[in-house]
Amino acid sequence: MKIRASRIVAMLGVVGLTVHAPGAILAQEARLEGRLADSARATVNRLLDSARVRNLPLEPLVDRALEGAAKGAPEDLIVSAVQRLWGELRVARDALGATATPAELTAGASALRAGATSTDLRELRARRGTQSLTVAAAVLADLVAVGVPSDTAVVAVLSLARRVDDAQYVAFRRNVERDIALGASPAAALGVRLDAASAEAAADPTRPADDLTARDKRKRKP
Repeated sequence: MKIRASRIVAMLGVVGLTVHAPGAILAQEARLEGRLADSARATVNRLLDSARVRNLPLEPLVDRALEGAAKGAPEDLIVSAVQRLWGELRVARDALGATATPAELTAGASALRAGATSTDLRELRARRGTQSLTVAAAVLADLVAVGVPSDTAVVAVLSLARRVDDAQYVAFRRNVERDIALGASPAAALGVRLDAASAEAAADPTRPADDLTARDKRKRKP
């Protein structure tokens, strides 16, 4: 599911993250009552309990279950979707560290689903420094959603990580989407807009130089 970078920072509420003993049933999610059968609801509640213990955000997991229920999806598929998201959030937590925010973890999970790796997330964290990587990771997922090859999207987002702010990331994504709508191939649209961003950065002495490594350049598709 496509997650807009401009919306993701507003997706999450404040989540209690108290750590409890593993194996205990900590709470029942009231919003699942009447939406899932008892067995499916119990499985999702166990996943929520496990997420609390591991300091993972709960809201995306609940939203995934409710989305599936609203669409009338089979309950085994709903449970599988929640389990998969739980795994992606755990990988994102391992990659981004204990200080990552719920919004960063949710965006990181979206990036993983789009084809990024845990190594890519660690590199994005390193390149963004103290800046949030929520929008950067969400832009990566958005680019893949409009057809940009995942490895190409990863290279583009990483290459801009030290040189642009969140608004510029969103503008970059919008420009790529506009070019695609006008008939450019996704890879070509991204290449043109990445070159433009690189040229703009080169003209600004306050910005770091081109952040494309030799490995990045080999991976970048024309």
